[in-house]
Amino acid sequence: MSITSSPVTTKPLWGNAFAHPAPEFPHTQLPILAGVIPSGLCGTLYRNGPGRLERAGKRVGHWFDGDGAILAVTFADGAASGFYKYVQTEGYQAESKVDRWLYGNYGMLPSGNIWERRGKSVKNAANTSVLALPDRLLALWEGGVPHALDFDSLETIGTDNLGFNSTPLIYSAHPKVDPISGHIYNFGISIGLKSKLHLYESDRSGKIIQHSQTKLPRLTTFHDFLMVGKYLIFCIPPIEIQAFSVVFGLASYGESIRWQPEFGTQILVFDRNNLSLVSSCTVEPWFQWHFGNGYVDVDGNIVCDLVRYPDFDTNQFLGEVATGKTQTEAIGTLWQLVIDPIAGKLVSNEKLVDRSCEFPIVAQSQVGQEWQYTYLAVHKLGTVLHQELVGTIGRFDRHHHTLTTAEIDRHLYPTEPIHVIDKFDRTKGWILTVIYDGENHQSEVWIYDCNRLDEEPVCRLGLPSVVPMGFHGTWKNN
Repeated sequence: MSITSSPVTTKPLWGNAFAHPAPEFPHTQLPILAGVIPSGLCGTLYRNGPGRLERAGKRVGHWFDGDGAILAVTFADGAASGFYKYVQTEGYQAESKVDRWLYGNYGMLPSGNIWERRGKSVKNAANTSVLALPDRLLALWEGGVPHALDFDSLETIGTDNLGFNSTPLIYSAHPKVDPISGHIYNFGISIGLKSKLHLYESDRSGKIIQHSQTKLPRLTTFHDFLMVGKYLIFCIPPIEIQAFSVVFGLASYGESIRWQPEFGTQILVFDRNNLSLVSSCTVEPWFQWHFGNGYVDVDGNIVCDLVRYPDFDTNQFLGEVATGKTQTEAIGTLWQLVIDPIAGKLVSNEKLVDRSCEFPIVAQSQVGQEWQYTYLAVHKLGTVLHQELVGTIGRFDRHHHTLTTAEIDRHLYPTEPIHVIDKFDRTKGWILTVIYDGENHQSEVWIYDCNRLDEEPVCRLGLPSVVPMGFHGTWKNN
């Protein structure tokens, strides 16, 4: 059921978070605004997202184009400190020197006329996610090499090819870490005359130890995948990049993507032991940004969930976010797929939550295994969906098919919930989210008991300045 209300003509409050570039701030003791920091919360929350969407009065073309900035919040001995710093990519440094946009990106063309744009590189914005390795933090982006950062200072060490020298490393923003072996799986898409899906397996240190390539049916892109038991699962949506427009600088990548429902969605299943293709099938069309989790059931079938959209209008909506005001409706809901990996067949396809949502996650210890709770960022009931960002967080109980949501005021906007296991009692868990307060133009870190999301947060911490809503984060234990 679509939730609507009377049209709102005023600019939504969330847009103020993106109105100006976010200022960095140094190591700062964070004030406790309410409650108490749980004693078992010991470690650091890292979050990544676009902090700068404007230079010299010119906005980026899409939310995905903003320069990446990392928030680090460290918890120890009942106190918290934080700092916020931009990733010093080559592109960021070059544009900072001249104070104007120079490079193309997902929703932007490079500077210059059509002849000057041709062949210019795309800026690696390092703005999408983070991966904590034993000795460094990686800032991740969709279409290029990771950037390594120092854990303690967030100083940018430089690009990091993870020991991979065969071809240019394209390392996506959603690596999966095996909770038992610690091995890391990820992918990248090389775009050329024949686009390829690259699969990578790394050891605990991040060093790539295995790599494979698979031809893709067309010039396309996708954002996430699943590690499920011994399998890696991809859903290739029915979108196609118009290569001519990109190569000749006529349009950005985002503007060159076409929704082609006649292609259907292609499901690819790989064996993660040797990264070889096990099966594929084509099913009805949909689009997804993010998967939640999956496991292999007693019958050998893959059971997994994802946030599914009926088309690609979500791309237009996310592009409008950069302007501070949206007008395109894009409703994603949580679905469950059951796949026969050997036969290459979609056994069933069922909607689980009839509520607009995004950013599904599970406890890291349950990745690729059977689980009960999926945590989500959820739209508030009664909001005009094409004008608002997600306004609360929730927990979907797969065993009882119930959704529990936090009671968050309408002027407050959360980010992706991050689940953390208590250091002293592993039966306890905490949910961390960064909140933007649109009425007071400030940001906070909220901590919830994961079993009591519908109660007040156990703690609220103030941040020194606004940290715009971003994309993905991670937790590193002390």
